[in-house]
Amino acid sequence: MLAIDNLRIGFRTRNGHVEAVKGISLAVGSGETMGIVGESGSGKSVTAYALLRILDAGGRIEAGTCVYSGIDLAHAPERQMADVRGREISMIFQNPRAALNPIRKVGHQIEDVLVRHNRAGRNNARSKAIAAMEAVKIRDAAARYHAYPFELSGGMCQRIVIALALACDPRLLIADEPTTGLDITTQKAVMDLVAALIRERGMSSILITHDLGLAAQYCDKITVMKDGVVVETGDAVDVFARPQHAYTRRLVDATPREGATVRSLLPAEARGPDPAYTVRDTALLRVQNLEKTFAGKSGPVHAVKGISFRVRDGETLGLVGESGCGKSTTSAMVVRLADPTSGKILFDGEDIGAVPAKSFARDKRRGKIQMVFQDATDSLNPRHAAGRAIEEPLRRLTDLSARARRDRVAELADLVGLPLHLIDRFPHQLSGGQKARVGIARALGTDPRFLILDEPTAALDVSIQAVVLNLLADLRARLGISYLFVSHDLQVVRLLCDRVVVMRAGEIVEEGEADQVMHAPSHPYTAELIAAAPHPPTLKS
Repeated sequence: MLAIDNLRIGFRTRNGHVEAVKGISLAVGSGETMGIVGESGSGKSVTAYALLRILDAGGRIEAGTCVYSGIDLAHAPERQMADVRGREISMIFQNPRAALNPIRKVGHQIEDVLVRHNRAGRNNARSKAIAAMEAVKIRDAAARYHAYPFELSGGMCQRIVIALALACDPRLLIADEPTTGLDITTQKAVMDLVAALIRERGMSSILITHDLGLAAQYCDKITVMKDGVVVETGDAVDVFARPQHAYTRRLVDATPREGATVRSLLPAEARGPDPAYTVRDTALLRVQNLEKTFAGKSGPVHAVKGISFRVRDGETLGLVGESGCGKSTTSAMVVRLADPTSGKILFDGEDIGAVPAKSFARDKRRGKIQMVFQDATDSLNPRHAAGRAIEEPLRRLTDLSARARRDRVAELADLVGLPLHLIDRFPHQLSGGQKARVGIARALGTDPRFLILDEPTAALDVSIQAVVLNLLADLRARLGISYLFVSHDLQVVRLLCDRVVVMRAGEIVEEGEADQVMHAPSHPYTAELIAAAPHPPTLKS
């Protein structure tokens, strides 16, 4: 179906020429799913963009061929490529909201693709767009047809993007990190749907992902890329069970799995004893009958329905559940970014929930509760250097002098392992792991006793995730911090958390010790979450 031979891709940058893909070759057979895995910057997505000829302005294909059905995509005229895109080869992009036009109804966007490639006329475009939405299991598709992207959940937006990609029955589908940011049940539903549609339509596909569990579960073959080159390729079972290259072995080792510890995720030379924690029986945080209600078009929406839980001093509590279950709303109320409708939030014995969120923003107690946000890129001001980002809470919540703040920034950078020369760089000049360290350093600046971690590793490669998880474990052991760890990755929750709270539809359905909940869940919903999680690959001796 597709044969890539000696493909080279370069970019013009301010610092000169950068070769992003360095002579790779791979083949995708008819009806086959090829997984491309590797860390950020390895060239995975750039290769996909080159196939569709949608590289950034500074990028170009410098050598090689990409032959699809007799067409060399690397050198075909743009008029021919305009017909190939969407009709013969289509793509599911990583961020569904960014891939959709925010001010155009989703049904009209699907119509645009159908009409452009002569798969529908203006008289039947609407019915075909609705049929495409129904094909990806969108309930009440006729009503959703009129929705704007912002009115849909992340999982629903992803289904719209899949409908767009499949509307014209392409022969080759490229899926670039199609489940990033989705909870595990939505992720499984999306991937099962895509896999079923691929089988039904006899398509070939390329799955680009940093989730080795997904790659192992859904791919026939695997290509492993590192620094713009292919280091290994072969059948999925063989590549993950018996990797031939040290880099592939390192990726498998870094994947959280049953029986792993935070240290076992690191390369052998970087491992040490697992950190020891001290958990005191006193409750640092106590949430009692907490409720949050929002006004909706058709009446009140009960996002959080009278939940109660506690976090002990020095403990890590995991908060898990599907999107929309109330996790983020609960976190926002605890960190005092939102006011509860009713209930109490007791921190170190004081009811901080009674203080309005706007007033609490400059309260001295605000420094004792901090948050590490899910997307390190979005949580950093693009116009502020890393050092300024770390310093901001010190400006707002402490009386430190300018010099003392500078010294504290350097101290925090060292604490989280961020090289000092990077604090003058802007977010776009930092890697994902470096931005995650900036976010953690910023949260630690005011010496908090309690950190809310909102999916802090969701968008990171497994090797960078391993480093960040070890950093969080070390900080907890050294500083005695308590964590509320919000995540949909149950393997990571098992690694870091002492206890787990499971939420569904605004309510707590299960709570207990992490090992007990993960191995012997008492609620069917918890069992459903565990069953939906992709099984990470394991090495064979």
